[in-house]
Amino acid sequence: MTSGQARPITVVGEPILHRSLRPVESYDADLAALVDDMFASMYEADGVGLAANQIGVDLRVFVYDCPDGDDVHQKGVVCNPTVVLPEGPDRHLDDGDEGCLSVPGPHAPLARPDRATCHGFDVDGNPVTVEGTGLLARCLQHETDHLNGKLYIDRLSTRARKKVLREMEEIRAEVEANAQADAEQPL
Repeated sequence: MTSGQARPITVVGEPILHRSLRPVESYDADLAALVDDMFASMYEADGVGLAANQIGVDLRVFVYDCPDGDDVHQKGVVCNPTVVLPEGPDRHLDDGDEGCLSVPGPHAPLARPDRATCHGFDVDGNPVTVEGTGLLARCLQHETDHLNGKLYIDRLSTRARKKVLREMEEIRAEVEANAQADAEQPL
């Protein structure tokens, strides 16, 4: 597991999720502590990736812990990422479902390239390159989008986006109603 402290996940509509974040400039104990908190937050929320703005932090860093296309488990951190996607005949789309901890509940089909290369730096400032296939490729693209102020629902059609947001609100209302009913139960 991790030594970090789980933090609340920011939800769609919060301003920090909808703008580009500032670059990591200091690779120090504060960054290492943030990364530990990000892993703890991701694990508590049952996610496979988490960007700093998903816990309210304005820094270009994300963590991931998920399998690649060969079902080989991958875990890491990338600061100041850039993603390179295949082009032309090398570009193949994966039409899989995508979800997001910041859009809790629903998932939607979203075509993304089935391979991605992510360049950046690790928590100590050393250059890293992550080659992703399968879920890892989707995760690298999804988390880098977060750092650029874009949610997966921003890539959906207007109709699909509205459907996801409506489902999210229905789930939220149901959870709140259940919590209220539980609170009213005599002990």
